[in-house]
Amino acid sequence: MSYHSGKLTKNLVRTLGAGRHGDGNGLYLVVDPSGARRWIVRVTVKGQRNREGKPLRTDFGLGGADIVTLTQARDRALEYRRMAKQGINPRYNTRQKVPCFEEIARQVHIERLPTWKNPKHGQQWINTLAEYAFPKIGRLPVSEIEQPEVLQVLLPIWTEKHETAKRLAQRMKAVLDVAKSKGFREGENPVTTIRDARVLPTVKQKVQHHKAMRWQDMPAFYSELATKDAMAAKALMFTCLTASRTSEVLQARWEEFDFDEHLWTVPAKRMKADKEHRVPLTAEMIAILEPLKALRSEVVFEGQKRHRPMSNMAMLMLLRRMKVENITVHGFRSAFRDWASEQPNVSREIAELSLAHTVGSEVERAYARSDLLEKRRELMERWAGYVVSKNPHR
Repeated sequence: MSYHSGKLTKNLVRTLGAGRHGDGNGLYLVVDPSGARRWIVRVTVKGQRNREGKPLRTDFGLGGADIVTLTQARDRALEYRRMAKQGINPRYNTRQKVPCFEEIARQVHIERLPTWKNPKHGQQWINTLAEYAFPKIGRLPVSEIEQPEVLQVLLPIWTEKHETAKRLAQRMKAVLDVAKSKGFREGENPVTTIRDARVLPTVKQKVQHHKAMRWQDMPAFYSELATKDAMAAKALMFTCLTASRTSEVLQARWEEFDFDEHLWTVPAKRMKADKEHRVPLTAEMIAILEPLKALRSEVVFEGQKRHRPMSNMAMLMLLRRMKVENITVHGFRSAFRDWASEQPNVSREIAELSLAHTVGSEVERAYARSDLLEKRRELMERWAGYVVSKNPHR
């Protein structure tokens, strides 16, 4: 057993803040700003020189501090120093097993599962890597993946499947970042290098707009919609009037509504921008909601299963049954936005805030803390008045 008198202790290894902390004899604990902890050892290989002709000093990763204990790190560092003293470069003689790309990717996927808002995202994350990256670089040790390997994965799909390729690049970068934090890689992330050097061709993206109904057709459409009894029709009427996103409406729960204040507060975790959104309730919206209270469900728009919302396809299927082709439910937000831009005295800011869009720069947003609720209430009243103007059932 080797005797060590290093500066670090088990407790310090666990608690030290970001930075590079020396234990002595070339062993360092590196704590990233993210909190990830890894060991490195700096050795000078006897008789070897760098490009400037100076003695070759090299850092080696010894693994993450969550896996490798302080004692193990000291033992490995000692082994590396012995090799370097004999003129052997530890890079080519290390006995540490470097995991392959797929192993690390699957580990990252499991570690991140609790952080995804939606389990589907987690599945898509690993599926993209499994389809495009694993067949080409999955078995390679993460320490060997550099620019050529990354390009081999991205180039074949960069132009035809550009959105997928961009997501794939992001996911590969995350895997390689984690590999580095665990001490299995050194140097810059090759995905970043490729992006910064603009190695991949520029792809001109065609913006895919959600097919929207012309705002001029909204009253006639709404009047027909109001004759339907299905729950999907109620949800779609409410979606048209609030100009909300499908998921915000379908997952609405009764505790989010304040009928005294005429307010629906959608919590941050259900919003795209991760920020609470208040929707002023108009008389028409309340008229849709009131009869639904009798169902005593936990969700406002209940589907086939008790206390569970209806499927996110339900409203789209209703549109198709009504022979409304080429229009998406999301497109009703665009109809509202187009209508608002035609209205006198409606500022862009009020219209955008009504759609829960982020308005202005960070500085502007810091000063404009108000969500301009009363002005938005006025706008939603006008919109409701317009939408139901041809409704004989009013």
